[in-house]
Amino acid sequence: MTILYILLGIILLVIVVNAVWRLISDRRSIPCPAWLGWMVELDNPIFRNDSAKVIVSHLALQPGWRVLDYGCGPGRLSLPLARALAPQGRVTSLDLQAEMLEKVRAKAQAENLDNIEYVRAEAGQAHLPAGAYDAAILVTVLGELPDAPLALKEIHACLKPGGLLSITEVIADPHFQKQAKVRALAAAAGFAESACFGRPWSYTLNFVK
Repeated sequence: MTILYILLGIILLVIVVNAVWRLISDRRSIPCPAWLGWMVELDNPIFRNDSAKVIVSHLALQPGWRVLDYGCGPGRLSLPLARALAPQGRVTSLDLQAEMLEKVRAKAQAENLDNIEYVRAEAGQAHLPAGAYDAAILVTVLGELPDAPLALKEIHACLKPGGLLSITEVIADPHFQKQAKVRALAAAAGFAESACFGRPWSYTLNFVK
């Protein structure tokens, strides 16, 4: 019973923190602060499509790929991507917050992963090399971007021809984006939809350049 009470307490704490974050953000483009990084470091047990393993599986990674984790946060996707792409492939972890990038760096060093590059930059202002990446992912990030159209144009420019853009959204996120809006933003940036996985409330949309 003690363990049950502890689990219920943790669940209640997560619900309360999430509700407070929603209230503070007030649906504005505010990134998850570094001190709340623990909330997004673990897979959400309720939404299967939001698990790192499933998201990575939708990419069909190839040896030697370069993948951009756009808005990487504490590295929930950067680390499994780096493991899957090692030794030839590389991951670029991009985030506005230095504290988030330090979390990724510390975990990568603990696992002796040396195929991650770290870029601290504001979305749309990263000056990424043109045509450098095979794929880019945005996992519950799109709604946090202050200028999503500009960010998607930046990603379009840094992808190789035929490069993959993978966007994952889950309704538990305070900045959840509906499929219709994601499709419209991606199309405006020059992407064509290639696949859809999951349900309207937890999904991944893949696009190609």
